[in-house]
Amino acid sequence: MAVIFAIFAVSANAQTAAPDTNGAVAATSNQAAYRINAGDDIEVYVWGEERLQRQIRVLPDGTFSFPLVGRIEAAGKLPYEIEAVVSKGLENQYRGQVPQVTVSVSTPSGLQFSVMGRVNSPGSFTPGRYVNLLEALSLAGGPSQFADLDGISIVRKTPNGLTTIRASLGGLFKRSGAAKAVSRRAIPTIQTGDTVIVP
Repeated sequence: MAVIFAIFAVSANAQTAAPDTNGAVAATSNQAAYRINAGDDIEVYVWGEERLQRQIRVLPDGTFSFPLVGRIEAAGKLPYEIEAVVSKGLENQYRGQVPQVTVSVSTPSGLQFSVMGRVNSPGSFTPGRYVNLLEALSLAGGPSQFADLDGISIVRKTPNGLTTIRASLGGLFKRSGAAKAVSRRAIPTIQTGDTVIVP
């Protein structure tokens, strides 16, 4: 078990994962900007307009409503994209330029995933940041003694239904060369709504 947790530490230091917006398995060295999820708490602030300052929770369908603008599709968008939508919706309320609009994520509670199967602490997790598969297993207490790390499945929700991504991490848990394996292997990034199954 000491080897397992050592690998988790190496993974966290060697790589920061970025989300794959096309649903494919990916990992990069740079942290990607956070995309809004259903269930997130966001703050919308229109400068100089107290009546247009709102703390909003994004609905399960990925939308929210804003005064004078109406229903806004938020899920999967970056904060600056929501700022542009709000500004556009407010144009007919001002003779001149629309005041600056700022959108920020106050609580990223919509980024959730589950880990089940042969792990020590299965359950649902809300990390508040993007994590890769190794980090997801770490949050779940690590794999149990008889876990098949070469047969991991990630069940992902897509607009066309469920899809399954296969992942093999067995080679990362060997005593020799583990750090090199972590640095050169593309480790899947977990997306909101994913279910990780460890057989």
